[in-house]
Amino acid sequence: MPDSGRVVVAGASGLIGTALVESLRADGVEVTTLVRRPPQNEHEVQWLTDAAPLAPGILEGASAVVCLNGASIGRFPWTRSYKSTLLWSRITPTRTLATALRELGDAAPAFVSGSAVGYYGSAPGVRLTEASPRGEGFLADLTGEWEAAARTAGSHTRIAMLRTAPVVDEKGVLKPLMLLTKLGVSGPIGRGTQVWPWISLADEVRAIRHIIDNDIDGPVNLSGPTRATANDLGFALAMRMHRPFLLRAPIWAVKLVLGSDATEALLTTNAYVVPEVLERTGFRFEQSTVEEAVAAAVPAA
Repeated sequence: MPDSGRVVVAGASGLIGTALVESLRADGVEVTTLVRRPPQNEHEVQWLTDAAPLAPGILEGASAVVCLNGASIGRFPWTRSYKSTLLWSRITPTRTLATALRELGDAAPAFVSGSAVGYYGSAPGVRLTEASPRGEGFLADLTGEWEAAARTAGSHTRIAMLRTAPVVDEKGVLKPLMLLTKLGVSGPIGRGTQVWPWISLADEVRAIRHIIDNDIDGPVNLSGPTRATANDLGFALAMRMHRPFLLRAPIWAVKLVLGSDATEALLTTNAYVVPEVLERTGFRFEQSTVEEAVAAAVPAA
């Protein structure tokens, strides 16, 4: 692994951020984290507590700045107020970092900015690469604005956008599914044949480091290399937990509980997202199937 130098991470307290910081520090990489509380040590810098801009000097000298901020899309329902939170929590940190990087000019480090496979919306039967157009829907619109905010960092810095799939982890996409499975009430969501993009937490972190170390820019799909349906994921989880996978959840009932936007954006979306850039640049997945990702994430019952 090439030397990553000092890395600045925003959103370090989330699922991906925590794992990324641990991975970097385990390899001796110096990490500065941006936090929204009083700093507790010399490796933390407080930000976003008021309207004051971030001092560019905080980022100067780093090899990369990674922005992973964003309120959870797994909180339901998506009220009008919470949609505003989803937007603000992504756009504001990204734009703040982009502004500071732009001021550094030629001295700006690489900007590795969070994004999501929601960019593509639902596209049944289509193989979606980084060159595919933006889709329709709330998440597609949000992600388009998110990436536009990252690009305001300007032409002096390398900008990579992490179009991340739902992370197969106990604290990620598996959290609500594990509860239902444990209770023995899991089963297909609708027909269950909709293609769900996915990635393991270990490969998410490895992919981010691959992007940092290999000077990759532009959008990058962080999604597992093999196609999986909602039923594939649900059945793999049920098998791992030794529970049945039988009870079909009708779409009307799911919408009643979660709301139409969340249901259509997360559960009934159909998107075969291919990690073309990662594979072209030599990345190798540790968990290449959704079954392997579930096995890595969930202790055997």
